[in-house]
Amino acid sequence: MTESPESTIEWQVSTGQVSYPEALTDMEERAAAIHAGTAGERIWLLEHPPLYTAGTSADPAELLDPRFPVYPAGRGGKYTYHGPGQRVGYVQLNLAERGRDVRCYVSALEGWVIDALALLGVEAWRAPGRIGIWTDDHGREAKIGAIGVRVRRWVTLHGFSLNVNPDLGNFGGIVPCGLAEFPVTSLEALGKAASMADVDAALRQSLPDFLSGFACRAGAG
Repeated sequence: MTESPESTIEWQVSTGQVSYPEALTDMEERAAAIHAGTAGERIWLLEHPPLYTAGTSADPAELLDPRFPVYPAGRGGKYTYHGPGQRVGYVQLNLAERGRDVRCYVSALEGWVIDALALLGVEAWRAPGRIGIWTDDHGREAKIGAIGVRVRRWVTLHGFSLNVNPDLGNFGGIVPCGLAEFPVTSLEALGKAASMADVDAALRQSLPDFLSGFACRAGAG
Protein backbone atom coordinates (compact mmCIF):
# COMPACT_ATOMS: atom_id res chain seq x y z
CA MET A 1 0.00 0.00 0.00
CA THR A 2 1.57 3.26 -1.12
CA GLU A 3 0.52 6.84 -1.66
CA SER A 4 0.42 8.38 -5.10
CA PRO A 5 3.28 10.85 -5.58
CA GLU A 6 0.98 13.03 -7.72
CA SER A 7 -1.60 13.54 -5.00
CA THR A 8 -2.70 12.64 -1.51
CA ILE A 9 -4.78 9.77 -2.87
CA GLU A 10 -3.98 6.37 -1.43
CA TRP A 11 -3.02 3.84 -4.11
CA GLN A 12 -3.92 0.36 -2.83
CA VAL A 13 -3.31 -2.90 -4.68
CA SER A 14 -4.65 -6.13 -3.19
CA THR A 15 -3.10 -9.49 -3.97
CA GLY A 16 -5.20 -12.63 -4.26
CA GLN A 17 -8.96 -12.49 -4.74
CA VAL A 18 -11.13 -10.20 -2.62
CA SER A 19 -14.69 -11.38 -1.95
CA TYR A 20 -17.37 -9.02 -3.20
CA PRO A 21 -19.15 -8.61 0.16
CA GLU A 22 -15.81 -7.78 1.80
CA ALA A 23 -15.03 -5.19 -0.88
CA LEU A 24 -18.49 -3.64 -0.67
CA THR A 25 -18.30 -3.29 3.11
CA ASP A 26 -14.81 -1.81 2.86
CA MET A 27 -15.95 0.72 0.24
CA GLU A 28 -18.99 1.76 2.27
CA GLU A 29 -16.87 2.29 5.38
CA ARG A 30 -14.25 4.23 3.47
CA ALA A 31 -16.86 6.45 1.80
CA ALA A 32 -18.33 7.34 5.18
CA ALA A 33 -14.87 8.14 6.54
CA ILE A 34 -14.00 10.30 3.53
CA HIS A 35 -17.23 12.25 3.99
CA ALA A 36 -16.48 12.66 7.69
CA GLY A 37 -12.96 13.83 6.96
CA THR A 38 -11.35 11.00 8.89
CA ALA A 39 -9.83 9.23 5.86
CA GLY A 40 -8.36 10.30 2.56
CA GLU A 41 -9.37 9.49 -0.99
CA ARG A 42 -8.38 6.11 -2.39
CA ILE A 43 -7.89 4.11 -5.57
CA TRP A 44 -8.15 0.39 -4.85
CA LEU A 45 -7.07 -2.17 -7.48
CA LEU A 46 -8.07 -5.81 -7.00
CA GLU A 47 -9.45 -9.03 -8.48
CA HIS A 48 -12.62 -10.85 -7.46
CA PRO A 49 -13.49 -14.55 -7.58
CA PRO A 50 -16.05 -15.34 -10.31
CA LEU A 51 -19.35 -13.54 -9.64
CA TYR A 52 -22.06 -11.42 -11.18
CA THR A 53 -23.22 -8.06 -9.88
CA ALA A 54 -26.58 -6.44 -10.49
CA GLY A 55 -26.77 -2.68 -10.87
CA THR A 56 -29.80 -0.60 -9.97
CA SER A 57 -31.32 -0.99 -13.46
CA ALA A 58 -30.61 -4.73 -13.85
CA ASP A 59 -33.34 -6.67 -15.68
CA PRO A 60 -33.81 -10.20 -14.27
CA ALA A 61 -34.40 -11.45 -17.83
CA GLU A 62 -30.77 -10.59 -18.59
CA LEU A 63 -29.48 -13.05 -15.96
CA LEU A 64 -29.29 -15.99 -18.34
CA ASP A 65 -27.39 -18.55 -16.26
CA PRO A 66 -26.58 -17.72 -12.61
CA ARG A 67 -23.63 -20.11 -12.54
CA PHE A 68 -21.81 -17.84 -10.08
CA PRO A 69 -23.05 -15.90 -7.03
CA VAL A 70 -25.10 -12.81 -7.89
CA TYR A 71 -24.75 -9.72 -5.72
CA PRO A 72 -26.76 -6.48 -5.70
CA ALA A 73 -24.15 -3.79 -6.18
CA GLY A 74 -25.95 -0.50 -5.50
CA ARG A 75 -24.15 1.10 -8.45
CA GLY A 76 -25.73 2.30 -11.65
CA GLY A 77 -26.05 0.01 -14.66
CA LYS A 78 -27.16 -3.58 -15.25
CA TYR A 79 -25.46 -6.97 -14.86
CA THR A 80 -21.72 -7.38 -15.11
CA TYR A 81 -19.22 -10.15 -14.49
CA HIS A 82 -16.14 -9.95 -12.29
CA GLY A 83 -13.52 -12.63 -11.95
CA PRO A 84 -9.86 -13.64 -12.12
CA GLY A 85 -7.93 -11.98 -14.90
CA GLN A 86 -9.96 -8.80 -14.69
CA ARG A 87 -8.57 -5.66 -13.10
CA VAL A 88 -11.20 -3.98 -10.97
CA GLY A 89 -10.60 -0.41 -9.87
CA TYR A 90 -12.64 1.04 -7.02
CA VAL A 91 -12.22 4.79 -7.09
CA GLN A 92 -13.19 6.75 -4.00
CA LEU A 93 -12.94 10.48 -4.50
CA ASN A 94 -14.59 13.45 -2.84
CA LEU A 95 -16.46 15.23 -5.64
CA ALA A 96 -17.41 17.98 -3.21
CA GLU A 97 -13.83 19.15 -3.71
CA ARG A 98 -13.67 18.20 -7.41
CA GLY A 99 -16.53 20.06 -9.07
CA ARG A 100 -19.67 18.14 -8.03
CA ASP A 101 -20.27 16.98 -11.62
CA VAL A 102 -21.06 13.27 -11.82
CA ARG A 103 -21.35 13.15 -15.61
CA CYS A 104 -17.92 14.68 -16.08
CA TYR A 105 -16.49 12.37 -13.43
CA VAL A 106 -17.74 9.36 -15.39
CA SER A 107 -16.28 10.80 -18.59
CA ALA A 108 -12.93 11.33 -16.89
CA LEU A 109 -13.00 7.78 -15.52
CA GLU A 110 -13.57 6.42 -19.02
CA GLY A 111 -10.77 8.64 -20.29
CA TRP A 112 -8.37 7.31 -17.66
CA VAL A 113 -8.88 3.70 -18.77
CA ILE A 114 -8.67 4.70 -22.44
CA ASP A 115 -5.36 6.48 -21.80
CA ALA A 116 -4.00 3.44 -19.93
CA LEU A 117 -4.99 1.15 -22.79
CA ALA A 118 -3.19 3.43 -25.25
CA LEU A 119 0.01 2.91 -23.24
CA LEU A 120 -0.55 -0.84 -23.67
CA GLY A 121 -0.89 -0.50 -27.43
CA VAL A 122 -4.70 -0.70 -27.64
CA GLU A 123 -6.81 2.02 -29.23
CA ALA A 124 -10.07 2.39 -27.30
CA TRP A 125 -12.91 4.89 -27.25
CA ARG A 126 -16.22 6.00 -25.81
CA ALA A 127 -19.41 5.16 -27.69
CA PRO A 128 -22.34 7.61 -27.65
CA GLY A 129 -25.17 6.24 -25.53
CA ARG A 130 -23.11 3.28 -24.29
CA ILE A 131 -21.13 3.87 -21.11
CA GLY A 132 -17.94 1.84 -21.03
CA ILE A 133 -14.72 1.28 -22.95
CA TRP A 134 -14.83 0.03 -26.53
CA THR A 135 -12.25 -1.21 -29.00
CA ASP A 136 -11.87 -3.08 -32.28
CA ASP A 137 -11.68 -6.87 -31.95
CA HIS A 138 -10.73 -8.21 -35.37
CA GLY A 139 -13.20 -5.96 -37.17
CA ARG A 140 -15.96 -5.98 -34.54
CA GLU A 141 -16.62 -3.30 -31.98
CA ALA A 142 -16.31 -4.97 -28.59
CA LYS A 143 -16.38 -3.94 -24.95
CA ILE A 144 -13.09 -4.27 -23.09
CA GLY A 145 -13.96 -2.31 -19.97
CA ALA A 146 -17.05 -1.49 -17.91
CA ILE A 147 -17.91 1.57 -15.85
CA GLY A 148 -20.29 1.53 -12.90
CA VAL A 149 -20.39 4.22 -10.23
CA ARG A 150 -22.33 5.34 -7.22
CA VAL A 151 -22.05 8.72 -5.53
CA ARG A 152 -23.13 9.15 -1.92
CA ARG A 153 -22.87 12.55 -0.26
CA TRP A 154 -20.51 13.47 -3.12
CA VAL A 155 -18.13 10.59 -2.39
CA THR A 156 -17.67 8.08 -5.22
CA LEU A 157 -17.92 4.31 -4.89
CA HIS A 158 -17.30 1.46 -7.37
CA GLY A 159 -15.47 2.47 -10.57
CA PHE A 160 -14.27 0.38 -13.52
CA SER A 161 -13.32 -3.11 -14.63
CA LEU A 162 -10.83 -3.89 -17.39
CA ASN A 163 -10.57 -7.31 -19.02
CA VAL A 164 -6.93 -8.38 -19.00
CA ASN A 165 -7.09 -12.17 -19.43
CA PRO A 166 -10.33 -13.45 -17.90
CA ASP A 167 -12.31 -16.45 -19.13
CA LEU A 168 -14.58 -14.58 -21.54
CA GLY A 169 -16.98 -17.53 -21.56
CA ASN A 170 -18.06 -16.50 -18.06
CA PHE A 171 -19.77 -13.44 -19.51
CA GLY A 172 -22.20 -15.87 -21.16
CA GLY A 173 -24.27 -16.16 -17.99
CA ILE A 174 -25.55 -12.60 -18.41
CA VAL A 175 -26.31 -10.00 -21.03
CA PRO A 176 -23.27 -7.84 -20.20
CA CYS A 177 -24.46 -4.33 -19.32
CA GLY A 178 -27.69 -5.08 -21.18
CA LEU A 179 -26.01 -4.96 -24.61
CA ALA A 180 -26.63 -8.31 -26.27
CA GLU A 181 -25.55 -7.13 -29.72
CA PHE A 182 -21.94 -6.39 -28.73
CA PRO A 183 -19.26 -8.96 -27.79
CA VAL A 184 -16.85 -8.68 -24.88
CA THR A 185 -13.10 -8.82 -25.41
CA SER A 186 -9.86 -8.64 -23.43
CA LEU A 187 -6.24 -7.67 -23.83
CA GLU A 188 -5.40 -11.36 -24.22
CA ALA A 189 -8.02 -11.82 -26.95
CA LEU A 190 -6.50 -8.85 -28.78
CA GLY A 191 -3.08 -10.51 -28.69
CA LYS A 192 -1.67 -8.20 -26.02
CA ALA A 193 0.41 -10.16 -23.50
CA ALA A 194 -0.02 -7.62 -20.69
CA SER A 195 0.26 -8.74 -17.10
CA MET A 196 -1.80 -7.28 -14.26
CA ALA A 197 1.35 -5.42 -13.18
CA ASP A 198 1.64 -3.93 -16.68
CA VAL A 199 -1.98 -2.74 -16.47
CA ASP A 200 -1.42 -1.23 -13.03
CA ALA A 201 1.69 0.59 -14.26
CA ALA A 202 -0.24 2.04 -17.21
CA LEU A 203 -3.01 3.20 -14.89
CA ARG A 204 -0.47 4.76 -12.56
CA GLN A 205 1.27 6.53 -15.44
CA SER A 206 -1.97 8.03 -16.74
CA LEU A 207 -3.26 8.93 -13.26
CA PRO A 208 -2.10 12.59 -13.28
CA ASP A 209 -4.23 13.43 -16.32
CA PHE A 210 -7.23 11.81 -14.67
CA LEU A 211 -6.72 13.81 -11.49
CA SER A 212 -6.02 17.10 -13.25
CA GLY A 213 -9.71 17.88 -13.34
CA PHE A 214 -13.04 16.52 -14.38
CA ALA A 215 -13.91 19.01 -17.14
CA CYS A 216 -15.89 17.26 -19.85
CA ARG A 217 -13.65 16.28 -22.74
CA ALA A 218 -14.54 16.97 -26.31
CA GLY A 219 -16.74 14.26 -27.75
CA ALA A 220 -17.57 12.66 -24.43
CA GLY A 221 -20.98 11.10 -24.17
